[in-house]
This record gives sequence, C-alpha cells and structure tokens, in this order.
Amino acid sequence: MKPLILCVCLASARVWAQAPATPQAALACEALRHKGDAGHKACYQRLTTANDPAVQAEGLWGTGDFRSANDAFRAALKIRPKDPAARVRWGRMYLDHWQAGEAKELFAEAIKLQADYAPALLGMALVAGEQFESEAIKNAEKALQADPKLYEAHEVIARVRLEDGSPDKAAEAARKALEIEPEALDAMALLGTVDLLDDKKDSPWMARALAIHKGYGKAYAIAAHFFIITRRYEEGIAMYRKALELDPSLNDARSDMGVNLMRLGQEEEAHKQLEQAYNNGYQNPETVNSLRLLDSMKDYVTFKTPATILVLHKKEAELLRPYFQAEFDRALATYEKKYKFKLTKPVQLEIYPNHEDFAVRTLGMPGLGALGVTFGYTVAMDSPSGRKPGQWHWASTMWHELSHVYALEMTGHRVPRWFTEGLAVFEETAAAPDWGDRLDPGAIDAIKKKALLPVAELDRGFMHPTNPGQVMVSYFQGGKICNFIDQKWGYDKMIAMLHDFAAKMTVAQVIQKEFQMAPEEFDKQFLAWLEPQVTKTVSNYDDWRKRIKGLSENVKAKKWDDVIKEGEAIRDFYSEYVELGNVYDFLAQAWLAKGDKAKATKELETYSKIGGRDPQTLKQLADLQTEQGRKKEAAATLERLNLIYLEDESSHGRLGKLHMDLGNANGAIREYQAALQLKPVDPAAAYLGLAGAYKAANRLDDAREAVVSALEAAPGFKPAQKLLLELSGKEQ
Repeated sequence: MKPLILCVCLASARVWAQAPATPQAALACEALRHKGDAGHKACYQRLTTANDPAVQAEGLWGTGDFRSANDAFRAALKIRPKDPAARVRWGRMYLDHWQAGEAKELFAEAIKLQADYAPALLGMALVAGEQFESEAIKNAEKALQADPKLYEAHEVIARVRLEDGSPDKAAEAARKALEIEPEALDAMALLGTVDLLDDKKDSPWMARALAIHKGYGKAYAIAAHFFIITRRYEEGIAMYRKALELDPSLNDARSDMGVNLMRLGQEEEAHKQLEQAYNNGYQNPETVNSLRLLDSMKDYVTFKTPATILVLHKKEAELLRPYFQAEFDRALATYEKKYKFKLTKPVQLEIYPNHEDFAVRTLGMPGLGALGVTFGYTVAMDSPSGRKPGQWHWASTMWHELSHVYALEMTGHRVPRWFTEGLAVFEETAAAPDWGDRLDPGAIDAIKKKALLPVAELDRGFMHPTNPGQVMVSYFQGGKICNFIDQKWGYDKMIAMLHDFAAKMTVAQVIQKEFQMAPEEFDKQFLAWLEPQVTKTVSNYDDWRKRIKGLSENVKAKKWDDVIKEGEAIRDFYSEYVELGNVYDFLAQAWLAKGDKAKATKELETYSKIGGRDPQTLKQLADLQTEQGRKKEAAATLERLNLIYLEDESSHGRLGKLHMDLGNANGAIREYQAALQLKPVDPAAAYLGLAGAYKAANRLDDAREAVVSALEAAPGFKPAQKLLLELSGKEQ
C-alpha cells in the first residue's frame, strides 16, 4: 500500500474524498499526489516544519522519512492521548511500511477510544485484507455502518470478493466506491483487473485511472496481485513490469516481481530486481530474506534429464538423488498417461533441507506451514530432513505438487484452487492407498457442525478461512469431492472438468455441464455419499477422545489386559487416527508385553496400511516381519519408510540385507550406498554389504573397490578379506 497523506499547498486543487482521519493541513498534498502532480513532494516537505506533530508526521511520512515520522506520531499522541485520529494515521503509516501487526494494534487502540470510529474500523479491514483473513469484509461493513461515505471500505470488499473468485460481486463493490468517490483509483484498478483476468488485452478502467494520474502504476500492481494469487505467474510478472514502466518508484511492486521471478526459477533477474528494491530503501522482510536465500543457492547442485531438473543441497544430494529422481520420473510418466497431456518443458523440483529456506523460497517469509508449493513448471518442497522424522510423507507431497503442474498447464492456470488441490489430494492416495492425509479432528468438527462449504464457494476456504483449521478442512473436502466424482462418474470426468476450466467456465457451469445438475444438487448428493463413510467416526469422536486418555494412562501403568480390552473396544471408533498416541501402537505394545508377536504384528500392519508414518514404529514392524520369516513384507515396510524418512542409517542397512536375501541386488546397492552417505558407526560392514551387492549384480570392479574401502576402515576385517580373495579369484 502507498500512503494516503496530504499537505497545504495549492488550495485551489480539487480536494477529493481523502483518506479518513487525515489532518486538515495535509489535504492538499493528498490531492496533488492523487493526480500524480510532482508538486506533492514539496508540499509534504513544507509540512515537516509544522508546529503540530501530527501534521509534521504527515510531512515526514510523505517524504519517506518513516523513522522521524514515527517519532512525530508518538509526540502527537502525548499531546492528544484520547484522539483516535492520530492513532489511525500512525497505523496507516505502519501499513505503508509493511508492519501490519503494529498497525493493527494502533487501530485497536483507536476503537477502544471510540468504538464506532469508522477510520479505525477501515484500518482493521485493511489489515485483515492484507493477511487474507475472513474478518476483512465484516470490518469493512462495520466501517460503512459508521460512515456510509467511506468509499475505501467498498474497495476492501471488492478486493476480497475478487480474491474469492467472485468477479461480479467484486465489480459491484467497486462501483459502489465510485458512486461515492468518482476518482477512486483503486476501485477503477479493480474493475480493470476483472477485465484483464478475463483475458481482455486492456481495460477502459485502466485508461480512466491513468487519465486522472498518468503515472498510476499501482493500477497494474493491483492487477498483478490477482494474477499471482490465481497462479498465473507469468502474466502477473508482465503486470508488474507494466506497473514499473509507469512508476519506477513502486519498490513494493519491484520486490513482489523479484519474488515471483524467483518462484519461476529466474534467479538472475530476481536478484537484480530485489537488490534494486533493497538499495532504494525497500527493505521489508520478504526482500531481505529472498536476497539471502538467493545468495545461498551456491550451496545447491542441479541434476538434469530431458524431462526433469532436480535441485538438491550439496550436503544431502547423494543420499536423496536416487530416491527423488525415481519418484520424480515415475510421477511424471504416470500423470502424462492419466491426464493425456505432454508437458512442453522440463519440470524443476527444488528440495530444501531447511524449512525456513523453503518458506522464503515460496513466500519470501519464514513460517509457511505448507510442505510443497508449485509455480507452473517449478516445484519447491521440504527435504525429508526439513521436518521431524515421520511428520510427513515426502513422496506423497511430491506427487501432490506434480499433479498441480499438469492441472495448471492444462488449464492455462485457470483451474479453481479447490479443484486443483482436491485433485492433488486424490492423486496422492491413487498413487498408494496409505499416502495422503486422513480424516482429522478439524474435518470431523466441520462435518459435525455442517460447516463444509458449498462446492461453488469452496475456494473461499482456501483464500479467506474463517478459522485456523478451515484450509485443511477444505483440502479434505476437495479430495473427497474428487473421490465422489471418480466413484460415481469415473476419472475421465475430472479430466473433462480441467478442459472446462481451461475454457474459462465457472464452477457452476462446469457442474451443470458435466453432471447435469445445479451446484446445490451436487452438494446434496456429495454429502449423502460422504455421510456413511464418516458417520461412525463423527458420532463416536467425543467418546473416543475421552476414553483414549484413559487408555494412555493404562499403557503408562502397564495394565496390559485393560489396554487390550479398552483398545479393541474403541479402536474402530476412529480407525483413521494414526498419529502420536494411536490405539494400534498401544495394542501392539500390550500384545508384545504378553508375548503374542503375531497379534502385535497384525496391529502394526493395520497401522502401516492406514498411513501410519512413525519411523520407529515401522522399523519395529519390519523387525517382527523379519523374525517371522516374512522378508518380502519386511522389505516393503522399509521401502515405505524410505518414502517418509531417509536419514536412518540402520534402516538402510536392514533393507540392504533384505534385498540381498530376496535376490534384489540393485535395491541392495542403493540401500548400502545410502547407509554410507549417513556416515555409519561401522562403515566396514556397510562397505562389505555394498561389495556383496555389487558382486551379485556382476559389477566386479565396483565390488573390489568397495571391499578395499571396507578393509581401509577395518584392516583386520576377515569377512572382507575373504570376499577380496574370492573377487581376486574371479578376476584370474
């Protein structure tokens, strides 16, 4: 956001509907800047010597001296501690200086002083809008109730409606702003954005805004925002370029363009734009963090094939590459057949061992909760080492994100967020039944409260969630809708829907075309399909929560008979729960304590089949299966663990031995190589295992080299000496 502040020059200039709470002395400066008149700079400069610190603050803010303006606002509050206006203006400056948290506090203070103070309510709406919070519209409506002439509140509503994918409602709100203030430039920009998103080459609304302010590049920066959030990144970058052509001083747009160039893998230009914004004084966290990350990219290595570009950190590249490349290739080959679509260039997959680096790579800021993000042909995701062991399934995440590549490219990036996310969730479990996420407490609560969104409004659950868990509930709902479509009409219907979205059809139009029913009827049928699948869990959830606490206490007390009785009674109340403190693990512990390994194994196999991911639990299952002579099943369990966590040296060693016993020499080679990458306590044994695998694969030179490495690690290692003699005999 740019500051909306003014000065006392050229009193004859038209004074339009200025930013609320602006001091009277500053109004003319705002009028000048609104027109793009260069005289606004001198106007603000004159205000910097005003006696009133509130007016002085406006001048300092307008000249870009944020630090001094901050001091002036603080002085203004000391003089008028019960005046909400100065707090609102100070908050607006913080918003202009990328500090939404501080702005919100000041707006809240102003509301405490005067509950119906419209400028403060507008400020709260602006903060909520910047942070994609559902409260934005509510606060804007409160502001309009307090002051019906507050056109900026209509602009906030228009922006949120457009973010929710409702261009008609957005246009209606923008027109209301213009009815109040005919020169409301942001309202014109939003109407122009509606046209541009509809693939019009340009818009008369943009021309109208530029007729008022010929350098109003912000109009195209606003448009760029909407192209970016709808994942039309290249078009968004083109909008940023247009914005900067009109106004090179738009450093926020320059920074945003740099971040998005980085998203598309155009690091050189990204660095140039971000550095320029930084040198111009725009040093917000996104700019600073992105520059630091770009500087650290020297620590990454790139591996290329005709269809793939795999980017890995040097410290783990050799460990990860065999596993990631295999899944990368398998996913692309699978999707090309399923989607009947051939990508036109290689897909770049970037793997970050530091989760905060991944977050900066995708959003410019640390703290991102996601595991992977797709930007067209570029995918970024966490490394298995970037999260706690067992916290997530890296292969499932990769397949999820690569599904987005196809959905976005097939539709020209016009697919609704709910559908591409739902399709990707569907594809996770289509790749393997134990992948993907289970029915979680958030989804159970939403189903119980009948809070699932209508299909025509499901994007709102991603863009402006009403509670912290709604995004995850929307993922669940989107995935289930795709399951519903697949079961009732077949997979090809989902491919047909992608083509419909590519033709710019709305959700309602697509539902009508493909299923011959209105969205409301679709919702009704979907809920009827979903209900029998979840009723048992939903109805028993509260009881399950209470009783599993007692079950946990019995485990701690080692009351194994009670654990078995109660565990078997409540296990199926919530059969999909496989997180920490699950019934399957409790029952397995009880059966092992009673000496019944067969029943313990059965519980752990169910845990694994449903999607349990704890490495220690899966290793325990593999050990039990191995003890029972079920080596094939044990190998499958450890292979599954590889798709969850790769930094367990002992698991690789065990799997290497199992593969050798099962006659899979190449699998054993991969596992022993992985074990060695993890610097094992006993490298000689790992090298010997690798040598034996090479020998089984008839790679005798490699076998000899490995056995020599074993002897270098342990010169008196007799099994290695014996194998070396055998290999020497073969060479003769």
